[in-house]
Amino acid sequence: MFGRRAVLAAIGGAVLAASSPALAQGLEKTSVGVLALSSSAPIYIAKAKGYFEKEGLDAELKILTSAQQVPVAVASGDVDFGVTGLTAGFYNLASKGAITMIAAQSRDEPGFQLSAYVAGNAATGLDKPADLKGKRIAITTVGSTFHYMIGLLGQKYGFSVKDVTMVPLQDVPKMVAAFKGGQVDAMIAPVTVARQVASDGAGKIIGWVGDETPWQLGALFTSPKMVSDRRATVEKFIRAYQRATAEYHAAFNTRDASGQPVKGPGYDELLGIVAEATKQKPEIVAAGLPYIDPQGRLLVNDIHNQVKFWQSEGQVDKALDAKTILDLSFVQGHMGVPK
Repeated sequence: MFGRRAVLAAIGGAVLAASSPALAQGLEKTSVGVLALSSSAPIYIAKAKGYFEKEGLDAELKILTSAQQVPVAVASGDVDFGVTGLTAGFYNLASKGAITMIAAQSRDEPGFQLSAYVAGNAATGLDKPADLKGKRIAITTVGSTFHYMIGLLGQKYGFSVKDVTMVPLQDVPKMVAAFKGGQVDAMIAPVTVARQVASDGAGKIIGWVGDETPWQLGALFTSPKMVSDRRATVEKFIRAYQRATAEYHAAFNTRDASGQPVKGPGYDELLGIVAEATKQKPEIVAAGLPYIDPQGRLLVNDIHNQVKFWQSEGQVDKALDAKTILDLSFVQGHMGVPK
């Protein structure tokens, strides 16, 4: 014999199913590979606030541990979508026709302190980012986002990657250890790491990547097969994603006249969602929130520049044409589209 709670639960479930066509008919299963980083915030927001479900999607989030794992998972069919930072490895997979970029994730933007140039105490003549020419700079790996940041800085100030000594150390903790040990002159580091190093008196922040060289740091992508065989699903996913990017923008992207963040509508709720998803304290998340375009629009000219840069570095096939790895039809108003 059913208890009262069981009966009420059954009635409630029946009412919910009857009032929701998507639930009544069954949600379409899809999956997305993400990293536990604040740059993936729109995915976490769309999941937590039910925006995927409202589009009729049962979106499973698969948490991966490195940027390269995400495009590999999309290319292999382990996930339908991926969102992460853009690296040489990403473009290598794209050059094989395995992945297609469809929307923006985070980007380095003026006023957003996401990635810092940090100078060591023993380094001489290193007071501003342009001074990095000729220095030893710690990065994670060759082909990483840090590698491209150095390349962009060189493009701005008239030097190449060959004019610095990149010291690849595999991960950020090893970078910090080498930096503190005086084995390198400088490093490019995430904001929380950079501020901790400066607070410890082990170095000084001499600039921010977003202020020096704004660029498209991350993207949302899928496989060409998803675009051709399940276009309606991609459209639904994008609509849910854009709803979340718009909320993110309203809550986090505003700055006051002095450049300080302004708490927008839904700030605390959304910060809590991202903190829970990334398993970080809200104050840590708040210190490193990136700029995310409210419509998920890409800086297309920078994508073209990234491809050319990696080709010049011998990291990506010279035959790759950036146009072939972009599908700009799902989001309107992409910026810097070559004519």
